[in-house]
Parts: sequence; C-alpha cells; structure tokens
Amino acid sequence: MLRWAIIFFVIALIAAVLGFGGIAGMSMDIAKFVAVIAVILAIVSFVMNGMRGRGTRI
Repeated sequence: MLRWAIIFFVIALIAAVLGFGGIAGMSMDIAKFVAVIAVILAIVSFVMNGMRGRGTRI
C-alpha cells in the first residue's frame, strides 16, 4: 500500500511541474490517504503480532 502512496506522490509531482493544479492536488490527497492507511495497518499488525507472540510462549 505504501507503494501506491509513492506512485500517487510521483504523479502529483509530475502534474505540478506540468502545471495541472487540480490533478496534482487530487493525487497528493490520495497519496496522503493511502500513506496514513498503510501506517495504521502496520501499527495494528505490529501490535497484533506482539500480542500473539507473548501469549503462545510458555
């Protein structure tokens, strides 16, 4: 998912250089949204993995 955020960020940069303000802003918003979702899912994954690892060890 982080790869998609980087792709949209690059699209936003290219659009900004070419002067397409609307497309650049929209791509940047999508990149921010996807990056935030990726970070949230990573944190949830780390927490769940940590909780699972402690409960199975005897």
